Amino acid sequence: MAVPTRAEGDALILSPAGPLVAGGPAEEFESSIQAIYKSGYRHLIADLHDVTKVDSAGIRALVRGLTSSQRLEGSFKLVAPSPEVLAVLHVAQLDSVFTVHERIEPALTKRAWWRGVGPFAVGAAVVAVIAVAGAYLVPSVPAPVQDVIRDDASQHLGEFEGWRPFVEVAKLILAAAIGVIVTSVHRKYRRERPQTQAMEQAQVLLCVSGALMMIIIGGSVARAFGIAGAASIIRFRTPVEDPKDITILFLLMGLGMAAGVGLFGVAGLGTLFLCLCLALLNRIGAKRPRAMMAEVEAEGREFPTAHVQGVFARHRVIFEPREVSQGKALSVRYYTLLDPDQSLESLSEELMAGGKANVKSVSWELPRKSE
Repeated sequence: MAVPTRAEGDALILSPAGPLVAGGPAEEFESSIQAIYKSGYRHLIADLHDVTKVDSAGIRALVRGLTSSQRLEGSFKLVAPSPEVLAVLHVAQLDSVFTVHERIEPALTKRAWWRGVGPFAVGAAVVAVIAVAGAYLVPSVPAPVQDVIRDDASQHLGEFEGWRPFVEVAKLILAAAIGVIVTSVHRKYRRERPQTQAMEQAQVLLCVSGALMMIIIGGSVARAFGIAGAASIIRFRTPVEDPKDITILFLLMGLGMAAGVGLFGVAGLGTLFLCLCLALLNRIGAKRPRAMMAEVEAEGREFPTAHVQGVFARHRVIFEPREVSQGKALSVRYYTLLDPDQSLESLSEELMAGGKANVKSVSWELPRKSE
């Protein structure tokens, strides 16, 4: 069952028809949802007003769509399900899990103008506070307290020793904030092949680990050698393909160490400098084309080759037909090279042309290594 799709704002609307049951329709619908997520969409709406029946396989497809959207920080909403479909959802105790709307308009995700700027503004404010704290507040603190912050409290135990655990926790929180800020900026400028969630989490934890190591080491040479020996037995089996990712890992480790020894000013200004470097390098460096496999499915038996190639040409998309499938519907798979800033949503919408171009659906996915 080929699922008709159309783009509306930030969302892609899927309009399955007929029964969503095992034996083909439900499995194909589930595969379509997962392929759409892989192509770059994050917000999906399932318009179910033409779905006459649903069974356990159809429910599984809907549940997988919801869980995938949660993993990708997106959304998966249901629109206009029939009373029969709602009854099955109620029996499965899923009617309160899904977001259900009666019409398409309320289900559309409206992005506030400040959402794109908000995270960076918050990050910049945190960095500014860190830098000010390091430049002005720490020098004005009495000398014994400064020694506690810099891990030299062995000579000033007394009344200040009780505050030491809180100071160390503050260093770890600072290191985690630095990791989150740098990872968020790096994610924005890494469009060729998005990072995995595990890699992003590793960046944040590596920054925290740098701070923790410096807190543990303090002024002890023996501890330093002990940690170095323990680190030597760790083996990372996940390959890192981009050299920039490796460099950022080392820089995050350094910023975490700065936070661990109490150099808040260095940590704050270093974070700001690294984020500015990432933004600047994205502008002055040569942008690497993004490779994607596009599958275009036609309504009838004639494929709109001229229309599809015209759209690709207008957007300067380098393309090469790879596979033609003649089944229930005619579809062509293209290997494409796109500009990293090109929106897949707008390109799909232009290819489909509101149903006027004889294009039924468009799906995108990353090419396999063999392709």
